[in-house]
This record gives sequence, structure tokens and C-alpha cells, in this order.
Amino acid sequence: MSGLGIYIHVPFCGRKCSYCSFYSLPYDKNSAEGYVDAVLRNLEFYGDISQITDTVYFGGGTPSLLSGAQIGSIVCAVRQNFRLTENAEITLEANPNTLTPERLKEYARAGVNRLSIGVQSLNDDELRFLGRTHTAGRAEKAVLDACDAGFGNISCDLMLALPNQTRNSLSATVERLAKLPIQHVSAYILKIEEGTPFAHSGVSELLPDDDETADLYLRAVELLEENGFKQYEISNFALDGFESRHNSRYWKCLDYIGIGPSAHSCSGGIRFAAESDIQRFIGSPTQPVYITDENPLGIEERAMLKLRLTEGINLGEFGERRLTVERKLPSLIENGYIRRNGENIALTPKGFLVSNAVIGTLIFE
Repeated sequence: MSGLGIYIHVPFCGRKCSYCSFYSLPYDKNSAEGYVDAVLRNLEFYGDISQITDTVYFGGGTPSLLSGAQIGSIVCAVRQNFRLTENAEITLEANPNTLTPERLKEYARAGVNRLSIGVQSLNDDELRFLGRTHTAGRAEKAVLDACDAGFGNISCDLMLALPNQTRNSLSATVERLAKLPIQHVSAYILKIEEGTPFAHSGVSELLPDDDETADLYLRAVELLEENGFKQYEISNFALDGFESRHNSRYWKCLDYIGIGPSAHSCSGGIRFAAESDIQRFIGSPTQPVYITDENPLGIEERAMLKLRLTEGINLGEFGERRLTVERKLPSLIENGYIRRNGENIALTPKGFLVSNAVIGTLIFE
């Protein structure tokens, strides 16, 4: 992988989920039209027709609230302003309730070739707890409709360690999910983010304890791998050849441009972010941004990102810190947190569960 990735943040939702901390606001038609116009202006501003671009990712929010024509106009603008490769991965995040057969066909005609569907669970009680408006059956139908519309690269989100979730209920969801025509699963442990409704509703007291959470995570890893979904990152699993190329850019420290309120970028040797303000985004000639890091991707950050991947990192990348890192490896390997293969080290599933602590010990202590 090389070149440039483009992330488009679509900040609209039908209803904001109680666990979500991403910038979003209620959908309305006029704001959506103004938003799309602003995206097109920014694509022209950041555009460089000599810049090879091989991934485009519509995240949110709920990008599938935009019409096929709106998504198509944005993809067309990417083609006009960047050197989009023929085999570019173009991903759209979607809520199952928005995916009608006709809209799916529109997205396919617009150039979208990968869907990321917010299933979260195939247990209706768990979906109600999360505040999701779809049912398990509706989520399954959305996946099947997407397959019928010609999508051969479908990812589903799954949430782990929910209140009252058991090994049996999780196993039932994973087994049911694995029977669908999907190629990728993103499985996230529920975390209570500051500022979200869940943070003020006592939900944190209902969550499984650390041991139960570890058991549920490792069970998910085991079941997904049994069904052919190989773990390639802390929270991501794929059939061979279907790893998310766009998200892999982040972990492999490759350049990307983010467009839309709250979108982040890493390009030209700096990190910067757009302000989280839809009205300023729509009303400004180019999105207002601020620098978040003038010297990104030092050895600490590179190691933290690469150690999220099961392929890990080459010890040579630690430079003069290598000997210090190597001295810490034996105990981490003995305790089952890290595995070493020659010059390469990587976290194990057990290590992923406490990745911040392991990486902190390895790099900062």
C-alpha cells in the first residue's frame, strides 16, 4: 500500500446511539445538501491529480442517509481531483434500516464496492439495550439484500461485553453472522465514553468485569477464526484478502486526508483535524482546520499503531531503543502477551486485551 487515502465524515444520524462519542447531528435535507456541496469544494481544494488514491471511506454518523446520487457526486469529485486507481476500495458505513434493495443498487452504481454495516448484535434484547432501531432479522436482510445487489465485500460491526451478554448469546450471534455472505467483521468491546448518555446512566456498573470481558473477547476471536475470519488487528477479522485497506492505512502510518466536520488527516508530515461544526463546514470556502501534531509518527506512535496489527513490528524499527525493548521481551513472552518470530514481535490475543499496558511497558517504561 502507498499513495493516499480519503476519509469523508458524514455527520448525520437518524438517532444518535447512547454509546457513541463521534460528532453527529440529526439529519435534515437542507443541511445534507449544503454538506455535500462543501465536500465537493474541499475535494477540489485538497486535490492533486498526480496523487495516487486507492481508498475512499465514508464514515459517520450514518453515511447511508445520503442518497446514491449524493454519494456518486462525491466519488466523481474524487476521480476528478485525485488519481483514483481502478481497483480502489470505496467503503460506505451503513445502518441496516437505511439499506433498501434500490438504494443498495444506487450505491453500487455510484462506485461503492465495500459496505460496513452496523449490525452490532443479532440478539434483539442486546440491540434494544444499545438503542439500535433495527432488529436482528432486519440486519440479516440488509446483508442479504447487499449481496443480491452485487456487493462481494461486506463487513459487519459487532459489539462485545454488553450487560447480560453471555458466552452462549455471543456465540449464537457470531455463528449466525458467520452464515451470512460477509467477508469481514469488526468486533469492539463496549466502552463508556465521557459525554455520552451511557456515561450518565449507570450503565458502567452493569458491564461485565475484566475477567468476563476477557473471556467474551477471546471467545469471539476463537469463533471468528473457526469460521475463517482471521484476526489481523485488535478488533478486526477478515477472510483472506478482505482486510480493510483503508483502515490499515492508519495502523501502517500511511497518509490520508479527512474531509467533513471532526475529520482527521495525516498528510504532508503533520496531523490536522477539521473543526466539529457543521455550519462552519458548510459556510466556509474550505473546512476550518487546526494542527493536532506537527511531528507525528515518531517511534512511539509508530510502534503503538503497528502493534495493533497481528503482523506486529520489526525490531529494527526501534532504532537505538532496540536493546531496551529486547530486554523487556522475555517476561512479556513468558506471560503470553507477545510472540516473537525472528526479528518480528507481535501481540497475542491475550496481549491485545491489555494492549495499552503492554505497549506502555515495552516503549515508555
